[in-house]
Amino acid sequence: MTGTNGPADLWASGDDYDSYVGRWSQLVTRDFLAWLAVAPGSHWLDVGCGTGALSLGILETQAPLTVHGIDSSAGYIAYVQTQIQDKRATFAVGDAQVLPSSDATYDAAVSGLVLNFLPDPGLAVQEMARVTQTGGTVAAYVWDYAGEMQMMRHFWDVAVALDPAVRDLDEGRRFPLCKPEALESVFRTAGLANVTTRAIDVPTNFRSFDDYWSPFLGGQGPAPSYTMSLDEERKTALRDRIRSSLPIAADGSIHLIARTWAARGIR
Repeated sequence: MTGTNGPADLWASGDDYDSYVGRWSQLVTRDFLAWLAVAPGSHWLDVGCGTGALSLGILETQAPLTVHGIDSSAGYIAYVQTQIQDKRATFAVGDAQVLPSSDATYDAAVSGLVLNFLPDPGLAVQEMARVTQTGGTVAAYVWDYAGEMQMMRHFWDVAVALDPAVRDLDEGRRFPLCKPEALESVFRTAGLANVTTRAIDVPTNFRSFDDYWSPFLGGQGPAPSYTMSLDEERKTALRDRIRSSLPIAADGSIHLIARTWAARGIR
């Protein structure tokens, strides 16, 4: 996926993505899927499957009949096809806003950490509803960028303090969808019933400051893209200021949390 504000929101390398935020998304999927309570033996669609964290969670915990994942990034599809060999799963390049599926194909259509990056997230949710059977589940989750996605909040608070001109690159400002009220509105507008939202918090524990900082050098996503656009002097200033702002324990570890906002509705 590519964003429209500031440095390109590059999404292509599965390894870099997983070291950045993919590893934390894997922790979210357990609570998210348990909350949905979809019946075993269902057909699932994973919209914006990325490196496969949500698809893998479905396969491991939900006893699905099939899981089909789509993503606009050919790099991610190539990566997930090497990582998930389960015969129940298939993956393909596809557009979340024009899903390549017939009406009422799936029992559940889900999406993790994708809606805010789309030009028209409401259209994507409508498409998810279209391809879901009557009585089926449509659901998604996104990071709480403006609040308790703490690894990113520390980053952008420092980046903006050093250079107020980058304020509009802050995901907390760029993505107003990433709040429960906004998510609920999008789901209701798509015609879904029984729409509910909830927060899902997971621990994000780093062994050291290097464990925290090195993913920001991978170029995957808005914050790393911004970091890699800086010259060495500004990059060093950003790194040192962030290090001084973090709650680093005596053993060098850093303990934060990551919050997602999740929404679900019934077709």
